[in-house]
Amino acid sequence: MTDANLMMTLGKVMIAIGWADGQLTPEEINQLKDVLFLLPNLTALQWAELDMYMEAPVHDAERARLVNELQQRVHTQADRQLVLHALDQLIAADGAVSPEEQAAVQKVRRVVEAAEVGLVGALNRFMDVLTDRRQQALSQAPNREQFFDDYVKNRVYYEISRRQREEQNLTLNIPDEKLRKLGMAGALMARVARIEGGINTAEQAVMSDALQTHWHIAPEEAELVAQVATEADDLDYFRTAREFQKSCTYEECVSFMDVLFAIATADHMATDMEIETIRKLSVLLKVSHRDFLAAKNRVPQDQQENGEN
Repeated sequence: MTDANLMMTLGKVMIAIGWADGQLTPEEINQLKDVLFLLPNLTALQWAELDMYMEAPVHDAERARLVNELQQRVHTQADRQLVLHALDQLIAADGAVSPEEQAAVQKVRRVVEAAEVGLVGALNRFMDVLTDRRQQALSQAPNREQFFDDYVKNRVYYEISRRQREEQNLTLNIPDEKLRKLGMAGALMARVARIEGGINTAEQAVMSDALQTHWHIAPEEAELVAQVATEADDLDYFRTAREFQKSCTYEECVSFMDVLFAIATADHMATDMEIETIRKLSVLLKVSHRDFLAAKNRVPQDQQENGEN
């Protein structure tokens, strides 16, 4: 049976190769997914881990760490042939391979072909871990998997934190606990804004204003949170709402109803679908139906698609 850890590492290396030229186009993502679907029995969480590598560039140090990890996971001749075959499929699937991607593939092939297999290989790998300084350097390379829990549970917070780690000129004057709450608030606001299609500039502006008003953060910080929230998609809103509720007082959850209705009426009309979405979120936030209706009734009747309670 193929080792699941080998397959996951192989998938990450294939994505890292796609990022070798600094970009991963939608066409390349689709081609990668076609190849990755051949990896057997991946769970939803494992797919999420692979998605995490698709969403932001994999730079040289992180790619080197992944390639080294792949070499360490090649234990048999069958493992080696599987990896080399997957690399061939990756090249065949991509009709226009950049020079950078071609060079990355060749480097991976050389590393995998040099991997020692069998009992002697296992012993040598063990000794390498004990003695090789290069292993220590690679272990200190960027590893986004350390933040996978945030990626799954609080995607907006994860993305803002990632940008802060990678962009030296980006520093937010927001305590970490508060930033986590803002990330969840942004995701839920984006949920309402996205109901009628994409999020327009008016809705994003309302999101930014709400973050400034209710959480007292600077305009540029609010704009960043709103921007990241509008870009994030495929989120677990049920989990987000539950976690947000745990981090807020009841009064904060009730006040948040007004925020959500302000977003729904950013285009001067709260549709039935938007109102129903807010109602469902109110249940997850454990807001009473009376307080939900009170927030709804603060919206002028001519800005509700259906003004009846």
